[in-house]
Amino acid sequence: QVQLVESGGGLVQPGGSLRLSCAASGFTFSRYAMSWYRQAPGKERELVSAITSAGGSTTYADSVKGRFTISRDNAKNTMYLQMNSLKPEDTAVYYCKGERLEYSDYWGQGTQVTVSS
Repeated sequence: QVQLVESGGGLVQPGGSLRLSCAASGFTFSRYAMSWYRQAPGKERELVSAITSAGGSTTYADSVKGRFTISRDNAKNTMYLQMNSLKPEDTAVYYCKGERLEYSDYWGQGTQVTVSS
């Protein structure tokens, strides 16, 4: 059974940090590109960051460049998102996604991140 389980969300003050994790099971994690998306209330889901299957290449949305860092540990079947200098506009539900050419995409259930004083 395929599972992607996000964790690490919560309430943090502006300027604070959080580290999200996405634990994968039920598929060959190391062969999937992984990404983080987020969806704020009333807005469409947007791509935050992505990482290739071996972790050699990463991309970031302009809004998070220099503040967020994506990484993965294929030995642990886990992806991470280190979020620093958080802003109220980062408030959203954060989802992880796995994708591989010619295979189905996989999504997690999401974890809430709230940035507020």
